[in-house]
Amino acid sequence: MNPEPVVVWSREPDERRDTHLVVLLHGYGSHEHDLLGLVPNLPEEFTYASLRGPQTAGPGYGWFALDPQDLSYDSAEVLQAAEDVWSWIESVQDQHLSVTLLGFSQGMAVATTLLRTRPHQLAAVVGLSGFVLDPGEDERVAAAVDDEALAAAQVPFFWGRDQEDPIIPAAAVDHTHRWATEHANLTKVLYAGAGHGVVPQEISHVGEFLTHMVLKPARTARR
Repeated sequence: MNPEPVVVWSREPDERRDTHLVVLLHGYGSHEHDLLGLVPNLPEEFTYASLRGPQTAGPGYGWFALDPQDLSYDSAEVLQAAEDVWSWIESVQDQHLSVTLLGFSQGMAVATTLLRTRPHQLAAVVGLSGFVLDPGEDERVAAAVDDEALAAAQVPFFWGRDQEDPIIPAAAVDHTHRWATEHANLTKVLYAGAGHGVVPQEISHVGEFLTHMVLKPARTARR
């Protein structure tokens, strides 16, 4: 990612301080304006920041090189993409009460990798129609993730998908399911007819998740 990534915000600079931040990470071949279409149907108490992936991919951008045919990738590139996103988050997080990630498809892989490397620094993660990194035999990547700490932290994780998603391979879904069940405070919902996309009911559920898992605990802690 460039030192100053392309970012689109839901609020003006003087309106962001002391709000909860949700970082939006788009899918392969998309762009930073895509997921902003969800924001009007999400809780207005949050500030939303949508980042553009650093690589040209198809008609848009991506976070790491990905074979569209079988979704094969280099796990080290996924880790680097997550590190680059975190570098940007560090530049803005001091003005926010918490940081939550929302990633779609390839963006979910980056979001969950961030969760696995920094489980105590995120309030929650939302993953839509995506997958979780499988480090394979890459020892450097395996050493960078801390799934044991994540399992202890039980960070809230919302995973929404269509069981008939034509894009995400069954093996990636199975790996994601095993990982999420063992390491996160999982909310998993299937949406028939969504395909490789997002449906209104799903966004309604995401809004409820953000309210109950991020806003309400924060209010309780301040009392």
